[in-house]
Amino acid sequence: MNRVAELIPIERIQNVIFLIRGEKVLLDSDLAELYGVETKALNRAVKRNSDRFPDDFMFQLTDEEVESLRCQIGTSNIGRGGRRYQPYAFTEQGVAMLSSVLRSQRAVQVNVAIMRAFVSLRRLLATNEDLSRKFAELERKLEGHDDAIKSLFDAIRELMLPPRKPKREIGFHAIAKERKLGNAKKV
Repeated sequence: MNRVAELIPIERIQNVIFLIRGEKVLLDSDLAELYGVETKALNRAVKRNSDRFPDDFMFQLTDEEVESLRCQIGTSNIGRGGRRYQPYAFTEQGVAMLSSVLRSQRAVQVNVAIMRAFVSLRRLLATNEDLSRKFAELERKLEGHDDAIKSLFDAIRELMLPPRKPKREIGFHAIAKERKLGNAKKV
């Protein structure tokens, strides 16, 4: 078990897993490198056993998908020593099926490591989804509090201002003096 981890670190495998068409996939060239075979040998073995690889196990990339990957990972341009055909992408089930097509001991060990990498990624994504859901819930709770907190700060700022001096009134004001009439009533 440690030999597999030494052979191929899970992080190395995770770095070559791409999300294409909503599926986590490994490209044929990356798989061939991991298995220690040439890409054309891997693809020949797959074509000899094509009935084991339906469309949900393996698919060939489109020109747009290849161009998008080329921008992401820096593969060589077509016509300049690069690939002459579109690469194949293998889903998790397709990778599992490869172990029955490639029968070497290394293929079995690499397959175990790849399956562990997929499981590790699934756990990581589940953790991120939990965090994302909790963060959204917290945001919803705080939305109503924003206005209350703002009005509280406005009230505090108003109390912190120095008291306003009354404006001096301009003009003449007559102050009426009341006469005390006492208990007598005016008739």
